[in-house]
Amino acid sequence: MLAMKTSKLLLVSAALGAAWLAGCSSVGSRIEANPGLFASLPPDQKAMVEQGKVSIGMSMDTVRLAKGDPDRVTTRTTAQGTMQVWHYANYYYNDVYLYSGYYHRWRGLNGWGAYPYYLDYPGRFARDYFRVEFENGRTVSIQQETP
Repeated sequence: MLAMKTSKLLLVSAALGAAWLAGCSSVGSRIEANPGLFASLPPDQKAMVEQGKVSIGMSMDTVRLAKGDPDRVTTRTTAQGTMQVWHYANYYYNDVYLYSGYYHRWRGLNGWGAYPYYLDYPGRFARDYFRVEFENGRTVSIQQETP
């Protein structure tokens, strides 16, 4: 009887784990979800997207295919015009790394939410590890941390 309860618990745990992982976005899953967009890309951009890389001149859709949804979007206005900036961030608490970017989110019944241990609390902060600037829907600037 105990073995049956243990196996049921393991089965339920495995199912929940698989459902959680299915919510994570990877380059492969994004390509699979957008085959038409991927097929329309020139060969050099296809190769970059498959590696999760971004280059100058890529469209917003292509960047989303390569990197996923940004953690936040801001607007930067200069004398030359207005740019949309996509930020991809790592999250820290008291200088201790907690988690990275978009993968901490989950899709609930009523839209996007966050796991309770990722809720905003004092001392937690985000630091961009990757930032892309767009002008007229095309990448004009890429900034990333170097090791």
